[in-house]
Amino acid sequence: MAYSIALAGKGGTGKTTVAGMLVKYLIEKNKVPILAVDADSNANFNEVLGLDFSSTLGSAREQMKKGDVPSGMTKNIFMEMKLEESIVEAGKFDLVVMGQPEGQGCYCAANTLLTTFLERLVDNYPYIVMDNEAGMEHISRLTTRNVDLLLIVSDTSRRSLQAGFRINELAKGLNIGVKKSYLVVNQAKEALPDAVSRLIDASGLELAGMIPEDEAVYEFDLNGQPTMTLDMDNPAVQAAFNVFDKVIDG
Repeated sequence: MAYSIALAGKGGTGKTTVAGMLVKYLIEKNKVPILAVDADSNANFNEVLGLDFSSTLGSAREQMKKGDVPSGMTKNIFMEMKLEESIVEAGKFDLVVMGQPEGQGCYCAANTLLTTFLERLVDNYPYIVMDNEAGMEHISRLTTRNVDLLLIVSDTSRRSLQAGFRINELAKGLNIGVKKSYLVVNQAKEALPDAVSRLIDASGLELAGMIPEDEAVYEFDLNGQPTMTLDMDNPAVQAAFNVFDKVIDG
């Protein structure tokens, strides 16, 4: 069974950049192949991974819901074909983009078929990295797989931390079987202020570590360069790897 790692957090915390560093880490540790899943409605996981995509699972679901299936093709075959088309292959990892949330109307049949094919797909990968929007609804709707590890990414602001704590509580209430949850403080400028440490301690969410603010990460993002290709001696990459060494089993 695949080892599933989900990342969530308030927008602007660098969650997707951390997800890219995680894919880099798994490749370096030879924990491959990896299925990278962009489950954020504002899809940009592909940018930090240096990939392009042309098809999403959401568009396939929309087509099926509208009955836009080619004549002579069953819905099952159509959804399987669309799933295969949506996989972007990159050697040691592949990418699947979920796409926009559903519109109005019933998507039950389309979601059921999509879940079936996703379940079949994930069996081909020992590791899954899911970049999620804060609410994590994509996971609860589209796959019944348990989440082995939930990394909640925050900066040091009070609002970001509180959003992370709420995500942790929400995850406990969803039927996604989160086994372990950790807080990762990203874009840290210095050691945590005492007030921030007290907030974290009171939340009960364990701090896995901090990733420093880094000019190279900013420049890569600004220039549209995939941050997954940052040098191994980059301070942010090294700090992220230390965090992953601590929290990832095996």
